[in-house]
This record gives sequence, structure tokens and C-alpha cells, in this order.
Amino acid sequence: MLKTIEATDPAFRDDVLAGLSAPIPAVPARWLYDRRGSELFDEITRLPDYYPTRTETALLERVLPEIAERVRPNSAVVEFGAGSATKTPLLLDAVKPVAYIPVDISGDYLRDSAAEVAERFPSIAVEPVIADFARPFDLPDSIASHPKLGFFPGSTIGNFVPRTATDLLRSFRDLLGCSSQLLIGMDKVKPVERLIAAYDDPTGVTAAFNVNLLERINRELDGDIPIDAFRHEARWNDILSRIEMHLVAVRDVTFTVGGQSFSFAEGSSIHTENSHKYGPRGSRVLLLAGGWTPLAEWSDPAGDFSVILADALPNRFAP
Repeated sequence: MLKTIEATDPAFRDDVLAGLSAPIPAVPARWLYDRRGSELFDEITRLPDYYPTRTETALLERVLPEIAERVRPNSAVVEFGAGSATKTPLLLDAVKPVAYIPVDISGDYLRDSAAEVAERFPSIAVEPVIADFARPFDLPDSIASHPKLGFFPGSTIGNFVPRTATDLLRSFRDLLGCSSQLLIGMDKVKPVERLIAAYDDPTGVTAAFNVNLLERINRELDGDIPIDAFRHEARWNDILSRIEMHLVAVRDVTFTVGGQSFSFAEGSSIHTENSHKYGPRGSRVLLLAGGWTPLAEWSDPAGDFSVILADALPNRFAP
């Protein structure tokens, strides 16, 4: 059975209108991932300078046998933000779960990728859930009695500011249960030149991915944003240890969205995404704050990326 959220999510409208009206305009990164955005992000992961996907994939290929020995038997794998699920076959091959529950906000894209996984792994029950994993949702009843392994690859946790990331990890723990585990990918701090190159490729795919948000707003929220009035920009914020993506106005511009008018001066921007990078201890501190005990951490030889296996902590706030 396929569980779905509403086809036209009012949260998109609310987030866009509130974000464009804010003193520092920003739209949550999750809205970058409609079907076209998901397709463009898949292209990004194959670009020469975009190291996270291939680095994490190679790392998983090397260490998954060791990870599988630590995963509880008869677990159900729940992947948050599954998208095209490119790393999933590696995990399913190694862990051999009883079920695979991919969760993603992009429904059409999720259905296609889930069907491919189901065809490749006929012995595993595949039950996609169309939902925004940053908001409350339910898992299928069929996995209620099984231990859960949450899978959160790609350093997606880095898209969230620390406080929100902590809340998200706590929500994962509450959803998966006290006997659950979490396998999470986290990107590490590295030279700024490499980071900027990874998020602003010369072929313009990342720019198209970012600008696609404006096209989605025009299409779904009755907007009239002139697309050529904004350009993509990647910035390194050293104080907050993160790459930021912005849509910067190249001229003074006024437009409407959902019947509301907005004006942007030349050089002002809409902040669309963060990608936090973690130091040697930052990832473990974040997990502990989110209710997870790190069990083991693996990194690639260059130290660019880590995957961490963690156990759910007891709920310290329970009566």
C-alpha cells in the first residue's frame, strides 16, 4: 500500500510566501526537489567536482560488510529522502532486510525508483511512503514488529541548521523506536576551493537545479517571477561552517506569487539551501544531542566523508 500526502501541499505555498516576505528571504531546501529538481540533482551527483556521492558510495562498498555485522537481524530499512535510491542496492545486498521503506517528498520519482528496487530485490517487501520526512508521518503497519535501520545518506543532515538537525534526529528516533539504529552520512570540512567547485559547476547543472525552484513557484503558485532576473551563487560561510546556495537578483525586480507582490533590489538574494560540513567531533556531538549513540564511524582514505552507525538512546525526557 502506498501512503501519500496531499498532491498539492499547502506547506509549499506557506513556506514560499513566508520565506519571500522574511527580512532575510529564504525558501526551505526541500522544495528544490520536485521531479525536475530530483532529476537535476541526480545529474549533479555525476559531475566531476561533486565528490560527496561517489566518495560515500565507494566508502559504503568497502565498509558495508562490517556494518552489516552490527545491524540487528530481520531489520526493516527506512530511507529518509530516498530520491533515486542509488546507494540503496549496496545496503540491501549487505543487510538483507525484511522490508525497505523509501520516504521522499517527490512522489512520481519515488514510485519509479521504488519499482526498480522491488524488481531487483523480489524477496524484500518494498513499501514507498510519499512524505516530507521533516514533518510527522507514519510508517507502514507491516514493519511494526521489526527493528528498524534508518538510512540517511548523502550528508542530507547538513541541509539543516544545528537546532533543526537535532530536532530532526530526535524525530527519527521517535519514529523508528527505541530498538532502532541509524546509518548516516556526514560531509567533512575541507578547502573552500573544493567546496565551491562542488556546488557551482562550470556546466551550469547546479545553477539549473537552483533556478528550477523559481520555475516551480511560477508553475504551482501562480507566480510571474522573471527567471532571468536571478542567478545561482554558492557561498562559503566560514563562521557557520557551511556552503550556502542563493538566488541573487541581477537587477531590481518586482513580481507576484499567489497574488502577493515582492520586490528585490539588485544584489539581494533568496537563500535556498545550506550544506553544513562537520569537524572531527561535530558529527558525534550532533548525533548525541539528537538521541543517538554513535557505535562506529568509517571514513574514506582522504578523510573527505564519514558514515556513522548509531543506536537509539532511551528517551531521557520520558516520565
